[in-house]
Amino acid sequence: MWLTSSSIGRKLVMALTGCCLVLFVTFHVLMNTVALFWPTAYNLICEFLGANWYALVASVGLAALMIIHIIYACWLTLQNRRARGSERYAVNDRPKQVEWSSKNMLVLGIVVVAFLVVHLIQFWAKMQLAEIMGIHDPNPADGMYFINQAFSCWITPVVYIIGFVALWFHMNHGFWSMFQSAGWDNDIWIGRLKTIGCWWTTIVVGLFIIQAIVFSVQANI
Repeated sequence: MWLTSSSIGRKLVMALTGCCLVLFVTFHVLMNTVALFWPTAYNLICEFLGANWYALVASVGLAALMIIHIIYACWLTLQNRRARGSERYAVNDRPKQVEWSSKNMLVLGIVVVAFLVVHLIQFWAKMQLAEIMGIHDPNPADGMYFINQAFSCWITPVVYIIGFVALWFHMNHGFWSMFQSAGWDNDIWIGRLKTIGCWWTTIVVGLFIIQAIVFSVQANI
């Protein structure tokens, strides 16, 4: 199958899964924004996204997308290293057009995954997973309770902001790169997509950072 046997196919899989993950991250930051201005509505959303069949299907699909994205990222990285062979050890000036993030996407991805694990432990495990296991004390749908619990510890916003910075670099490069993999690789469109990607990523990550700071202040008042 060409999606696994060819480099172009693997990059396309990376692009498609990456696109879905970018959309989910955007949805997540909008959902968190509701928590800032309307806590009651946020808890209603958490209840809607609890252990209901449609939410479970979405969670399994999202987990599958993440796993596929990680596997293909490692696969492509190893493929590129094998292709370069001993040349990667040569000391050469890095071309100006090669971004730092493009050289460190795997490392950035590892930081993002580590941050994701922390996030899942603090929220998903105590909410949707707890509901699946029949644990109802505290109420798994009380999202605001878990936000206050998590951000009452000073280390939480520090870890989150580090994760968000890594996400900015990873998503900023990945945004235009996924379109390039889909064939939009001419100079005019790449420039436009880089600009759109930078703005999109900056707004999303900026909102995440603002939310982390506000949640921390609110939890410690």
